[in-house]
Parts: sequence; C-alpha cells; structure tokens
Amino acid sequence: MSFSRKVAIINGSRTPFVKSMTTYQGASNQDLLTTALNDLVAKTKSEGKLIGDVIAGTVMNHPFDWNLTREVVLGSKLDPNTPGMNIQRACGTGLEAANLIALKIATGQIESGIAGGSDTNSDIPLIGQRKLTHWLVKLQNAKSLPEKLAVIAQFRPSLIMPQLPVVKEPRTGHSMGEHCEQMVKEWKISREDQDRLAYESHQNAARAHEQGFHNDLIAEFKGLKKDTITRKETSLEKLAKLKPAFDTTGTGTLTAGNSTPLTDGASVVLLGSEDWAKENKLEALAYFVDAETAAVDFVHGAGLLMGPTLAVSRLLERNNLTLQDFDFYEIHEAFAGQVLCTLKAWEDPAYCKKVLNRDKAMGSIDRSKMNVKGGSLAVGHPFAATGGRIVAAAGKILKEKGKGRLLISVCTAGGMGVAAIIER
Repeated sequence: MSFSRKVAIINGSRTPFVKSMTTYQGASNQDLLTTALNDLVAKTKSEGKLIGDVIAGTVMNHPFDWNLTREVVLGSKLDPNTPGMNIQRACGTGLEAANLIALKIATGQIESGIAGGSDTNSDIPLIGQRKLTHWLVKLQNAKSLPEKLAVIAQFRPSLIMPQLPVVKEPRTGHSMGEHCEQMVKEWKISREDQDRLAYESHQNAARAHEQGFHNDLIAEFKGLKKDTITRKETSLEKLAKLKPAFDTTGTGTLTAGNSTPLTDGASVVLLGSEDWAKENKLEALAYFVDAETAAVDFVHGAGLLMGPTLAVSRLLERNNLTLQDFDFYEIHEAFAGQVLCTLKAWEDPAYCKKVLNRDKAMGSIDRSKMNVKGGSLAVGHPFAATGGRIVAAAGKILKEKGKGRLLISVCTAGGMGVAAIIER
C-alpha cells in the first residue's frame, strides 16, 4: 500500500546535536526549532511562501511553549498565514509528525508541509509540588479570616521544594534504561554485543561527517556546525571499561557508552506533492510511502521498547514486503540493547507467532545496511527531533544511491513504536 498521491521528501535541516547541559544551556525549544526551520526555508527558497501546515512537537515541553509550533512559524521567514500544530508521541514525535504531514498531502488537503521536533534538557522548567497548588487553591477559596488562618497553619516548607521532570514510566516507576536492562536480560544480549553496536555507530557517524554527508543538513547554532557527541576515537576497549549506568548489582550491561546521552537539538523536514515540488523547482530526495504506529503491553510482560517489532510487522504486511526487501535500515538506537532485542525478536519464531501473529519468523537483516551514517548512539537523541533527522537523512541516503528502499524503526516510551517506508 502506498499513498494515493506520492509524497516527496524535499529537504531537511537540523541544529547540531549536543550533550545536554553544555553548549545550549539556556536555549529554548523555540530557539532551536526556529533555527532549523529558517535554515530549511533558506535552502528551499521558501521565504514568504504559504506552507500547508507545520506539525512539530517536544517531549520535555515547557509550559510557556503551549503553542510552540505556531510561535516558531511566526518567528520564521515563512508566510505568517502558515498554520502550526503541536504533537507529542514521545521519541516517535518527529516521525509521527512526518506521517501526519504525508497523509495530508496524500489526500490532497495540502500541497506542502513541514514536520519536525525539538527537545532540550538544558531549559527544562522546575515543577512545583502538586500539594502546593492544592494548598494555594484552598487559601484562595477560604472566605473568612479564621478559615484563611486554618489553611495557613497547614503550610509546610516541603511544599515549596521544586521538582525536576524525569523520564520515567508512570505505570512502573522505572526509567527507560531500567526497562531496557530487563529486556537485554530476557533476550540474553551480551555487553560485548552492545558495545560493538555502539562502536560501529560512532565509526559510521564519524565517517559520514568526514565525507561531508551531514554538512548541508545541519544549520549553525551557537557557533556550532557539527554534532559534538560523535566519538571517532572510541574503541571497544574504552567502551568495555565503562561502568553500568542503570543496574549496579553486578549484572547490568547498559552503560553511558552503549546508551544515548541526554541530547539537545531540533530538526525539520519539508514534504510536498510532486506537482508542488515541480512548481517550486525543488527536487525530491525520495518518497514517504507509508507508516505505522503500534503499542505493546509492557506493564504485563512485553518489553517497554519492543513496540517497533509490531509496528514494522504490520507495516510490511500491509505493503506485501519482507524484512529483507530493503537496501537500508534506520533503526533508532535509544540503547544498543534495544536494537539488538528488536533484531533478535524478528528472528524468533515463538515471539513472531505470539506477539506479531505470524506463522514464521521475520528473519534477520544485513547489519552492514543498518544506520550507515551513524545512529542515535553516535549522533545524539533529542527526543522529538530524532524522527526528522532520520527522515531527512534517509532521503539523502537514497538520493545518493539513486534508487532503493529504506525502513525506519523508532521505539518510544509507553511501549509504542513508529515505523515508515521511504523509497526512491
């Protein structure tokens, strides 16, 4: 199944991705996303143009950013009549935004649209205690002086202690890393295999930077024009020396080296109909063919980050494709262990029958075709920005090859997964 109208991936832009609490300290999501958007506008000569829609979002959303995307549009050089909408599907936000824009173009609602996302952990808001809010409401509602004094007497200094947002699953109280530790134990993924995948990701990313692959996809921000997370100099020996980051009981295998660091950054990607691209003298890098979102019940046994196994399975069935019918794979590396669990699950007949409702295993992929320009472990992972980065890079990878098919797979919080097919 492909869309009723072809949806072209035209171009993309992003800020350099950097480790949180460093270079972008104090920069807001609006700053980051506006920088990426204005760079995309300049590259595609879209100044003053009315775009059908702009859909973007964040995961670590500041209360002042309640209308973030529209404000970013107004701060850009697009026609100010261009609408904007916020969405959020955890780490799948950017890819889901691209899917929504693609669907609007495919149905003829719009001719062009921009999808993206931004996240910064360097500008996260402090959160007040909920009990403080309740106390203030009680104080406001108290009518008489005795009533007010009674409420004031209930005040405790602990009420004004601020909280920092944390990325933990509300249903379990565990972080993604803790959940991934459970997954790698269940699937018997070794520390050595996780470190090797991380090493390969850094080498691929470093090679891509040296070859200039990312140059025209990255906008300068805060004096940077290149990602700062990629480590060409890393080695298996260096990775092996790192201590476990989530399970310190002696059995943990996830480290800072084989897990993505907290990252700041933003990305956007321009999509359009073939006619719109031609009218505006813009070349299609590739085409956004189809996408799928799925969720697994991680609360009752399924791994938190196993949603992509089901999303990819459904997507391939609908398009009459097998896992091997792809020239490239962009599998988001939230953790090396997550990627390896996903690959192992697709090879497991019992899992495929029980969870994916398939008669036989989906099989293995050629690892040399996976994340060929580096994955999130080496590039970084600003939660909502990863999807836009991958879609734009996927388009450029296929343009350089001249033809082909690419599979995107992104895991998210809440047991969800988002997948997409890109072709040229």
